[in-house]
Amino acid sequence: MNLLTRTGYLFTIGLLIVQGAWAQNDFCGIRNTSFQEGERMHFKVYYNVSKLWIGAGDAVFTTALEELNGRKVYHITGDGRTSKSYEMFYKVRDNYESFIDVETMLPVKFIRNVNEGGFKIYNNVTFNQKIGQAVSTKGIYTVPRCVQDVLSTIYYARNIDYNKYKPGDKIPFSMFLDDQVYHLYIRYMGKEEVTTRYGKFNAIKIVPLLIEGTIFKGGEKMQVWVSDDNNHLPLRIESPILIGSVKVDLMGYDNLRNPVTSLIKKK
Repeated sequence: MNLLTRTGYLFTIGLLIVQGAWAQNDFCGIRNTSFQEGERMHFKVYYNVSKLWIGAGDAVFTTALEELNGRKVYHITGDGRTSKSYEMFYKVRDNYESFIDVETMLPVKFIRNVNEGGFKIYNNVTFNQKIGQAVSTKGIYTVPRCVQDVLSTIYYARNIDYNKYKPGDKIPFSMFLDDQVYHLYIRYMGKEEVTTRYGKFNAIKIVPLLIEGTIFKGGEKMQVWVSDDNNHLPLRIESPILIGSVKVDLMGYDNLRNPVTSLIKKK
């Protein structure tokens, strides 16, 4: 699991199929009210061992408005890289791109181009949402209705009306990543205040179900806070990992669509 993946899975990481009743599927037919062309968000990733927090890297997310195959799309870019002081341990240069149809808020193209410690991965995926198909660098795959990629999931979830849910409710969706379909969910936990390195906010708290792998422990151990306003900005992520823990904080933003009414006090 790489640096940007840790940052990018603000709302998404999960693998186990949920048992019991699921909440209404909010990942079909939503409209965008939370972000706009020109938005930029900057995050810093911290790693903790022996109660010492180390600045491990940065991630920047940007939004542009473009045209792809005759349709208007949001071109979302996520760039992640390790800090210079951390590169003696492990060097990361990751780039993720998602092209999201403006009308449907569903991805039509996704690119993953990563270089992690010299290990390189490139995957280019084109989605045909009408026939339920994903064509990647490695093959052709059948995908479910309203399938998301890792970046489109974040921006789609920012438009969910969390006021419709009760603490403990699960919001399911499907995501295509690394040529596999995952049936995932977000668990809504309620509202609370959170203090980050940027400032103090009124926040919405959500918890994803984590994939058990080389970095993260399985289960609902990651906690995510997003701003309790119409932007639904990711504010903080905290999660234990196999050795130590990680924390991701929002450090700055530009050209937001809505006022940040959730900010109580800036540091």
